[in-house]
Amino acid sequence: DPFAKAFAIDGEVFRSVKTRKTVRFIRDGKPYFIKMHRGVGWGEIFKNWLQFKRPVLGAANEYLAIRHMESLGLDTMRVCAFGERGWNPAKRESFIITAELENMISLEDFCRDWASNPPDPELKRRFIDRLAEVCSKMHYSGLNHRDCYICHFLLDKTAFAKDEIRLFVLDLHRAELRPRIPRRMRVKDLAGIFFSSMDLGLSRRDALRFMAVYRRGGALDANLWRDVHETAVRLYRKEWKKEPPTCPETINF
Repeated sequence: DPFAKAFAIDGEVFRSVKTRKTVRFIRDGKPYFIKMHRGVGWGEIFKNWLQFKRPVLGAANEYLAIRHMESLGLDTMRVCAFGERGWNPAKRESFIITAELENMISLEDFCRDWASNPPDPELKRRFIDRLAEVCSKMHYSGLNHRDCYICHFLLDKTAFAKDEIRLFVLDLHRAELRPRIPRRMRVKDLAGIFFSSMDLGLSRRDALRFMAVYRRGGALDANLWRDVHETAVRLYRKEWKKEPPTCPETINF
């Protein structure tokens, strides 16, 4: 039984909640992660729908999102195994095994001291461009992340040593795929990027550069960036109980 074998894998527990467990383990000297999902129950499903949220029923979300990212030529995790069983969505069991991304650093950690120790302007522009390109390709292809913060973008340090910027997207277990993403989900993802970048000493010009590269994917409504910024400011106030470094009243997107 592949499910019995998968669910019996032992290793370092990274996360464990009632219906989901993430474990890092070693096989043949190589590191992997397994995410095990058990049935969420009808109560959780109804609660999500009542909150107008799509419930995450198992590992299929992440598996399909990874395959979609691969089809776009975007860097993400490498799937080694996936399994799903059960017709009842409340009792469905599933798992996904991915290879560990090695020699990586999160964008959050890489940029952490930019406010006090600004990077080379050209390097900063390249990072902004690449992040905007990845987000744009995801969104205009119908994929929204739902946890779109810069900590979920990993920089390949091996490639960076060769002057190449490769960003790997991870934590796609809540991602959603549609022919076209709803406006509110686009705002949510982009606000996550802006919110998680607010302490990096970025300027209005940097934000405008991100916006210009992002919208190469297609037309956007006139008020989108205003709503993105306002949502990001609310997130910052809620998380840190203070105003963001740049006063929102002075910026008009």
